[in-house]
This record gives sequence, C-alpha cells and structure tokens, in this order.
Amino acid sequence: MTPDEYCQEKAARSGSSFYYSFLFLPPPRRRAITALYAFCREVDDVVDESSEPTVAQTRLIWWRTEIARLFDGDPQHPVTRALAPCLEPFGLDQARLQAVIDGMQMDLDQARYSRFRDLEVYCDRVAGVVGTMAADIFGRKAESTRAYAQALGLAFQLTNIIRDVGEDARKGRIYLPVEDLQRFGVPAADLLQGRTSPEFIELMRFQAERTRAQYARAYGLLADEDRRAQRPGLIMSSIYSTLLDEIEEDGFRVLTHRTSLTPIRKLWLAWKTWLTARPPDLQLARS
Repeated sequence: MTPDEYCQEKAARSGSSFYYSFLFLPPPRRRAITALYAFCREVDDVVDESSEPTVAQTRLIWWRTEIARLFDGDPQHPVTRALAPCLEPFGLDQARLQAVIDGMQMDLDQARYSRFRDLEVYCDRVAGVVGTMAADIFGRKAESTRAYAQALGLAFQLTNIIRDVGEDARKGRIYLPVEDLQRFGVPAADLLQGRTSPEFIELMRFQAERTRAQYARAYGLLADEDRRAQRPGLIMSSIYSTLLDEIEEDGFRVLTHRTSLTPIRKLWLAWKTWLTARPPDLQLARS
C-alpha cells in the first residue's frame, strides 16, 4: 500500500463529512487534503483510542518528532510520507501541524473548560488551524480567506461538541463551558449521567445559536474571488449546518442519541454546493 492509498483508506473508513468535500477536487489538491485529514485522524486517534494517558502522551511525543523529521526530509510514517510532496506547493508549515498536536495535548491535560474563551483556544488548535491549511490547499488569493477558514473551523468544532455532548460525557469530558452550565442551571452531573431537562434544552439552544453566529461570521470573511476555490469548505459547512438543524429538530437528544446524516444526503448537499458555490442559508433566530 502506498502512502497515498493509506491516507485514502483512512479518510474513507472514517465516514466523516469531510470526505465528501474532497470528492470534486483535482487530484493534486485531493491528495494533499486527504493526507492532511489522515494526519488529523491519526493524532486524534491517539487520544481517543489510548486508555492510558501515559501511552497517549508517548505517542503524541512520537508524532511531534515525526513532524520534525518530515520537515528535515526524513518522514517515516505513511501519512507524513504522503504529506512530504505537499509541503512546498501548498505552503504547509511545521508550526501549524505542531499546533494540531498541541490541541490533542489539551485533551490529555484537561476535561473541562471554565470559559468560552478558553474553549476557543482548543477549537482553534484542533480545527481553526486545520482550516487555514485546508484553505491554502484549496487555493486562495485573498488574505481574508484564511481568516474565513479559521473561523469556519471553529464553527465545525462547535457543531461537533454539540453533537457529541453525550458521547464525550461518557468519557468524562465536558466541552460545554462551565460558565454556560452555571448560567442555565445545568449541573455537570446531568451531562455525566445523561439526564435531559428543560434547562439543558435551553442551554443547547444557546450553543446552537452561538454556533450559527460563528458560521455567519465565517461567511462574511470569504472573499468573492475565492468562493469557487473554497467550495470544499462550503460543502463541509452545508453538511455541518444541516446536521446542526437536524439536532435541534430532534429536540437536542444529544445526551442519549447521536444524530447523523445519511451518505446519500451528504452527497446531495456536496453536489448542490459544488454547483452553486454558495454558503448555506442560516436560520439565526429559530424559535
């Protein structure tokens, strides 16, 4: 199996919405974004699949060393070998790849966030920085497009947090800020024990509205001249914002259920967005 085939299999096996946004790209950009996505999956799996924190810590240290080897011209892992020819053509730099690992390190170091501003740091490292690298791979002319991609990455991560509240709580992690839990009168124990209440529904409605506002902020930063090139990100936003709507329409049953879109629906959203090159409509004042 070649490094590119390894990354392709990693991306396809994940079933992620991101995979659908890659399908319409020309081969060089598709190989680059697939390799970047495979790297993100690899380091994320370190945290999710390691039951022993010391083992996860050791593996993250290995990945830090491997990224350094990549930029020294001696990558060893299939993912970094796939990334190697993409570095110069797409402006991928070591600092941003290491920042992604910094985000994974935060998962090992803490399981709660006191304030939203603290959560934003985490989201930026695991998703915002990835967004800027993806934007460079897709192709851009305007500097504001990188800011758009960074803001969009934050919106994606906030959507993930909403979707995975129950799953994360079962792992002992609560990403919803403590200040928000206190504001809406939702004890952390409710999340950990899977108890849904009217207060919890209001809390989640607030999270959804803040996330939609983040999508709107991102779209406002996308330069018109880069809209067609950035269609893969718009495809992801169409899928993710639709998922957010589905979660709300399902009554925010996120403590006990995991809402998802079918592959056919994702493909339809991807195709429609690729043709129009338009961001999805947002309903910022849902009742």
